[in-house]
Amino acid sequence: MTTIKDVAKAAGVSVAVVSKALNNYPDVSDKTREKVRQTAEKMNYSPNIVARNLSSKNQKTIAMITSGFLKSESLDNSNSFDLLKGVYQATEEDNYELAMYFTETEKQQEKDYAKFCRERNIRGVVLSGIRLDDPYFNALLDTNIPCVLIDVKVPIENKNVGSVSIDNVDASFEMARYVISKGHKNIAVLTGEGEADVNGQRLKGICKATAMNQISIEDKLINGDFKENSAYKNVKEYLNTHKDDLPTAIISFSDIMALGALKAIREHGLSVPQDISLTGFDGLKIIEYTNPSITTVNQPFLEMGYQAAKLVQRIMEGKEVENEVIVPHEMIWNDSVRDLNKK
Repeated sequence: MTTIKDVAKAAGVSVAVVSKALNNYPDVSDKTREKVRQTAEKMNYSPNIVARNLSSKNQKTIAMITSGFLKSESLDNSNSFDLLKGVYQATEEDNYELAMYFTETEKQQEKDYAKFCRERNIRGVVLSGIRLDDPYFNALLDTNIPCVLIDVKVPIENKNVGSVSIDNVDASFEMARYVISKGHKNIAVLTGEGEADVNGQRLKGICKATAMNQISIEDKLINGDFKENSAYKNVKEYLNTHKDDLPTAIISFSDIMALGALKAIREHGLSVPQDISLTGFDGLKIIEYTNPSITTVNQPFLEMGYQAAKLVQRIMEGKEVENEVIVPHEMIWNDSVRDLNKK
């Protein structure tokens, strides 16, 4: 394999000049730069990007660390794919390298993100799907590596840490207020895993809306763990144990869980929305094809990924920034909520 030393010898210049020429340093003449470029091309030499980053004072590599990309429970990974597209688009625009690092929830406590970044001299990180109870996540926040969290509020005061999300409290408040406006008072809430920051944020919004209308949901929380199968099993159990007090509506914290709830409701001999109304959260493509189509909150995942990559770049460059970016959400009013006010 051709090395930089081979190119330098063939071109009759030093290794340092080859490096500067191929990286477009201004102190190399156009004639020398072109000579080095042609020599490298003839010898099929490609610079080692990792090695270049390790020796550079201005590394241009961002890592995207994401969890849950390969979850078997997820029928639709379009949100993860759109996040990745958004991050990639932003890094491409500014000539940054993008490194990907995938993990799963059950493996997060075995992964040292900080070590991963240090070994590759990565200067900035975008994190998606990371649990708040992950010790390696917290260790990463304690380093001086710029980090931007997607869908997680910044947990500490640190100028190197930012976040990008929709306003989850406002979105869930708006959804609950809509359901209540349709005459629903017996409302069950299908929640996700407690360690997920968005779960707490969405629950705040629901509680705000129900409290304003003197509606209690304290004993009507169903844990769906942000998984279709868990939602299906637990909604089915809830319906079986509340036969004499069935909810008129179920508000779900994700579209995937709403699909599990829809299956459980039908197996119970009931229909949506005639017997039980149902809402989701995320705006996944798949819910457009359910019958009925599910009312949901659309999160602009591509824009969230794009803004996260832009924010981590600004932090890396030492610019004064607002460390929390809120991206607008959109309410999708479909056909899964019955209006009980209409006789």
